[in-house]
Amino acid sequence: MLEKNYLKTRPVCKVTFTLPLEAAPEAHHVQLLADFNDWGRRHPGVEMKKTKHGYRTTVELEPGRRYEFRYLIDHARWENDWHADGYVPSPFAGIDNSVLILESVEGPSKARPASPSKKGDDLRKIEGIGPKIASLFEKAGLGTFDALAAAPVEQLQGVLDQAGSRYRAHDPSTWPQQAAMARDGRWEELRQWQEKLKGGRRK
Repeated sequence: MLEKNYLKTRPVCKVTFTLPLEAAPEAHHVQLLADFNDWGRRHPGVEMKKTKHGYRTTVELEPGRRYEFRYLIDHARWENDWHADGYVPSPFAGIDNSVLILESVEGPSKARPASPSKKGDDLRKIEGIGPKIASLFEKAGLGTFDALAAAPVEQLQGVLDQAGSRYRAHDPSTWPQQAAMARDGRWEELRQWQEKLKGGRRK
């Protein structure tokens, strides 16, 4: 379960993650692992406290982004959030990650200073994206790995649908996660996963 509290004083959203007790009634140790803590590789997982409502923890995250996460129980078993904003395939066959989507914070009091324009990334490094589709995403304001990683799959599909039947058949379901790996410099992990993909889909 996800509870989102967008702060008025800072461009931050406090997200409370809750895993129900019935998901792990005998657990001694539950962690939140996600792309925002590099899945525990370089940063420790977030410890979750057991309460009468379940295992809970609150994390401050940047709005306007899409995050992937899972719960690790007793260092041995994984569990998805039962009420996530969505689910996407992980790099491991047959396993999905939970998705958290945070809206952008608007308004004068919350607006961030304009940042210098960033040169677009080479989206062709994403399996399934060729020059034409890369150009479509650039025109739609999705020309960087960061922007592509944060975009809901439905938004990507909408760009393809508007471009006509030639593009409508493409499957963008893995593109945000591929873009997140590229953004984070996880090139070897991305390469290994792409060997299992064809046109952006699983072979």
